[in-house]
Amino acid sequence: MNRTWALAGAAVLLTLPLAACGDSDDGDAGESGSGDRTTLTVFAAASLTATFEQLEKQFEADHPDVDVKLSFGGSSDLVAQITDGAEADVFASADTKNMDRLADADLAAGDPSEFATNTLVIAVPPGNPAGVTGLSDLAKEDLNVVLCAPEVPCGNAAVQVAEMAGVELSPDSEEQSVTDVLGKIEAGEGDAGLVYVTDVEAAAGKVEAIAFDESGEVVNHYPIVVVEGTEEADLAREWIDLVLGDGQSVFTAAGFGPPA
Repeated sequence: MNRTWALAGAAVLLTLPLAACGDSDDGDAGESGSGDRTTLTVFAAASLTATFEQLEKQFEADHPDVDVKLSFGGSSDLVAQITDGAEADVFASADTKNMDRLADADLAAGDPSEFATNTLVIAVPPGNPAGVTGLSDLAKEDLNVVLCAPEVPCGNAAVQVAEMAGVELSPDSEEQSVTDVLGKIEAGEGDAGLVYVTDVEAAAGKVEAIAFDESGEVVNHYPIVVVEGTEEADLAREWIDLVLGDGQSVFTAAGFGPPA
């Protein structure tokens, strides 16, 4: 009798783990299925950080099953990453030159659409300790000047505006994105730097802006496009529709100019 109950008990114990495993697998599959979200990867110029992060929240609220992954940097670096095989669904550049590079590599799906414009301003630490008054001051040898590298849109714009103004710039530091320039001025590691108007707005008092007359001579045009080969082309176009549509109020509030 005791032996019979022992065998029966062992059989029950052997079946319990199997039943538990079956329940666990079913539960995991259900959680995975309900938790799956589609990722939309957007490569964007560093100067778009604040605005695109705001649009990310709006897009995800309208698309609960979508996770927008934003990757910011210098436009030239982003193009290089895409051409090297980095996965991106959308590319937004701070100039047309780098967008042309993407198109020349046959990685732009369709014609880019311009969605904003921007101009340069001189950024200085609060209180303007070096007493910068205009673009010509940036040529002074005793001034620590920070610029974007020439291949970056903000650096290319700086070169152009300096040439038009007849000012020779010899920066003490060249950065790979406009946010890096801004960061150095915020940290007091530079007396002055050339950034976009929108960057000073986003800095919220951490730097001061010194306007200069020549800034209007060089305007950066911001184009956006679906990246060729994306598996999320429809979602990518919906993101671009947001940028071109309701998102325009976000760009205006941030200090961007309208598309030309």
